[in-house]
Amino acid sequence: MSTADWTLRSFAEPPPALAAARTEPAWVRVTLIGVALCFLGTFLILPLAAVFVHALQEGWDVYVASITEPYALAAIRLTLLVAAICVPLNAAFGLAAAWAITRFEFRSKGVLVSLIDLPFAVSPVISGLIFVLLFGLQGLLGPWLREHDVKIIFAVPGIVLATLFVTFPFVARELIPLMEEQGADEETAAVSLGASGWQTFWRVTLPNVRFGLLYGMVLLNARAMGEFGAVSVVSGHIRGQTNTMPLHVEILYNEYQTAAAFAVASLLAGLAVVTLILKRLIEWRAGRRGGVV
Repeated sequence: MSTADWTLRSFAEPPPALAAARTEPAWVRVTLIGVALCFLGTFLILPLAAVFVHALQEGWDVYVASITEPYALAAIRLTLLVAAICVPLNAAFGLAAAWAITRFEFRSKGVLVSLIDLPFAVSPVISGLIFVLLFGLQGLLGPWLREHDVKIIFAVPGIVLATLFVTFPFVARELIPLMEEQGADEETAAVSLGASGWQTFWRVTLPNVRFGLLYGMVLLNARAMGEFGAVSVVSGHIRGQTNTMPLHVEILYNEYQTAAAFAVASLLAGLAVVTLILKRLIEWRAGRRGGVV
């Protein structure tokens, strides 16, 4: 065997000791998999199944009545409205922020990245309290808002603001590493061939990040519809007006309407299942097309 052949083989085939080190004994693999499955079953699958079991324990008629009574429908409508406002706004912000951070060099770039991560570091309850201190009747802007008859706290605008705050990192945090990995070569080539900024964005940038954008929007929507802490502080818990689905579940449970509480909770649990399915589909499509999520 020539020296060149031996060198190529040494790179293609790792030494026996290294190969053995990468292969765990069968009992180790079985133990690790068993522990993981037990953990998932105990803390994820069983609670999820319990939600649906309790929701249907008094029959299908009670279940349907619980999710179609006026207060429940109002909570569902408000939740969908807040999500419909927050998802496109935060998707646009996340895309713009990721583009600015990955394609341009400017002062305070690190500050912008830190601010994007701020909602992950601050408790949702604290963020809701901040909005109360700013827009409440006794808050910093309270006198001006009262004078102009503008109501934010204990109204829909406050819920939207609180939800926007706690959800705006999701799309940006998904797109920033993706766009950094892709680089700007294709965009530079498009510009050098005469494409305008908008043409480059719509025909090069957006198609390249579409799976990451969809992935972030799916997670964003799930968080927007399930947010409790910040919304609880700013909503005022007004039935039929400022109660979202999580708040409505809390009220029903505190009133010992267990079946009704679990019926509404099952809608949120169903949203979680749909979110996981959509997440997996996006990952699968991205993998087939050679994308990264």
